[in-house]
Amino acid sequence: MNQQAIDPLPRMEKRHPTKPLPQHALAHLHRTAADAATEHKTLRILIVENETAAADALAQGLIRQGHRTELADTGGEALTVHHRADLILLDLDLPDLDGLEVCRGIRAVSDTPIITVTARGSELDRVLGLQAGSDDYLVKPYGFRELLARIEAVMRRSGPRTEKARTISHGPLHIDATTREVTLDGTPVGLTRKEFDLLHLLATHPGSVVSRRQLMAQIWDDTWSRRGRTIDTHVSSLRSKLGSSSWVITVRGVGFRLGHP
Repeated sequence: MNQQAIDPLPRMEKRHPTKPLPQHALAHLHRTAADAATEHKTLRILIVENETAAADALAQGLIRQGHRTELADTGGEALTVHHRADLILLDLDLPDLDGLEVCRGIRAVSDTPIITVTARGSELDRVLGLQAGSDDYLVKPYGFRELLARIEAVMRRSGPRTEKARTISHGPLHIDATTREVTLDGTPVGLTRKEFDLLHLLATHPGSVVSRRQLMAQIWDDTWSRRGRTIDTHVSSLRSKLGSSSWVITVRGVGFRLGHP
């Protein structure tokens, strides 16, 4: 018996870009997967992969297993839409942000399970991926059956999906993500929408530096243009409204972190 007869599922690996799968074809796959969905819980899976052919092949395989998929080909897009997923398959080699940075950004605000799927296969890469917040780490090329088994294992281990605390306290500074209100020593601080988003993002990474590229991706949905002055202007305004430049610390050449006067 030949190998294809005993292993009809493809091995997932890097491929040269091809024409994306038409949307009507993806919709057809979703419809014909209804029977498979009755056998197990249907998951909404976000595939973060910048190679179109690899992403489409993976999506088709998952849809045939009864799952629903969404594709993101940049880190910025993943940071924007991750809240819609039950599980995230994350490649580390993205065109705008490093996948580890994306992983840390998602993990700071959500407990959604993440499986890193990447060509980076050294022990150090695996350690960094797990430390960044991945629940599992799979190196390309890999067998599709193994991926399915890892998905099932990760979902068994994960509890009910929860979002991180909606209210963040940092000394006398209190940030309520639900009402989008900020108080300092009990006094309300009036912030613009972008200023609030900037402060909240820094507060969800206490003690860590958030890069300029991540700020641009998550707050301005832009990782390509050189709009450094946009960030600096908002940081300056935020410092002024909080009454001290020590609330937002500049890490030269990298980004910013939340401070404490």
